[in-house]
Amino acid sequence: MNVPLKRITTGTDLPKQADVVVIGGGIVGTSTAYYLAQRGVKVVLLEKGQIAAEQSSRNWGWCRQQNRDARELPIATKSLALWDNMAAEINETVGFRRCGLMYLSDDPAELEGWARWRNFAKTEGIVTHMLSGAEATERGMATGRAWRGGVFSPLDGTADPCIAVPVIAKGVQQRGGIVMQNCAARGLELAAGKVSAVVTELGVIKTSSVVMAGGAWASSFLNQQGLRFPQASVRSSSLAMDAGANLPDAVHTKDVSITKRSDGRYTVAISGLARVDPTPQQLRFASTFLPMFFKRRKSLRPGGLQGMRSGHETLRKWKLDQQTPMEKNRILNPKADPRQIRETLRQVRKLFPTLSDTPMTAAWAGYIDSTPDGVPAIGETGVPGLMLAAGFSGHGFGIGPGVGHMIADILTGAVPIVDPRAYDPKRLENGSWGKVAEF
Repeated sequence: MNVPLKRITTGTDLPKQADVVVIGGGIVGTSTAYYLAQRGVKVVLLEKGQIAAEQSSRNWGWCRQQNRDARELPIATKSLALWDNMAAEINETVGFRRCGLMYLSDDPAELEGWARWRNFAKTEGIVTHMLSGAEATERGMATGRAWRGGVFSPLDGTADPCIAVPVIAKGVQQRGGIVMQNCAARGLELAAGKVSAVVTELGVIKTSSVVMAGGAWASSFLNQQGLRFPQASVRSSSLAMDAGANLPDAVHTKDVSITKRSDGRYTVAISGLARVDPTPQQLRFASTFLPMFFKRRKSLRPGGLQGMRSGHETLRKWKLDQQTPMEKNRILNPKADPRQIRETLRQVRKLFPTLSDTPMTAAWAGYIDSTPDGVPAIGETGVPGLMLAAGFSGHGFGIGPGVGHMIADILTGAVPIVDPRAYDPKRLENGSWGKVAEF
């Protein structure tokens, strides 16, 4: 049972040449293509399956500044402004609303952490409000219980993952860009050590500029070019329920979190809880990820063989004239963890009494790709002409428009919307990435 994803019609004739080829039709790749097309760049967006069918439609939909790591905060702020304008530019809703995000807690340490972030946010001009016990209890009255405190970020919001990225892809086409679904990029051709073409299952596109925004597939793709990108994915499960009376639009607690969708239903999940499915790539980068996995050990559980079977984290080299793992598995569609789904359903019904008799309407899982420090890798790789944009660690949906704009800035020689240096992939190559991000 999956949440229905908006389907769109895209091109079927592969162009022979492009200024830029973007690989991956999730929020990051599609936003990149959108802002390039907006500037008149001849751009082709390649998606091996369906636009947004993987993690970009399987997330909560939160577009937040609240509790962002300092390195991600600038691009989160810029992204909110871009989300504001998206529907008007494309003349179709992406389900974005600045509804505000609410966090409730009884844990003094957690509240102190949020207060520290609030103090930091003030220095960056970000508005966030700490809630007293009485205020948190009033705002969270749908829970039917008292709270010690909380935080409310009024300028943050949500967009609808079921419709947002397909609508942005329509915006790419409106501006003259080409979008290709069911067209896997198998690899690259080089001339004098630089990108000269992208080889797809349907033919070759001549280009000197490629953006790899393939999400959980990025590291295995780069491995074909002899590039090392430490990336690991975890499997997270969520569910959907019909609307309940007087529920908030978006609320987080340590036990369960809910988000209202544009169709009135709610996405429900337990924050951070995920399964680690072992893969060859997981084993390759195990030592690199030890600090992150140790820090988040309480929310990670051993998984099964789904990741091994999916092929997205393979270490094997494939031939460009033969079927690749991307064609064998068009859409990463892992099974939801039944134990986690049962616990999520139990917790949400406990937290919101009005949902006690409300049935679950859907359940799904997705692979969240991460970097060792929990901050995305965005920038040039060791192959001239090949840019990487991956490892968004569960934060890509909200900041996707800002990332796409920043990449378009870099590729067209404009001043970047934010300073891109904090995201440079080279920090992961030389081990200079420092601490694991705090969220």
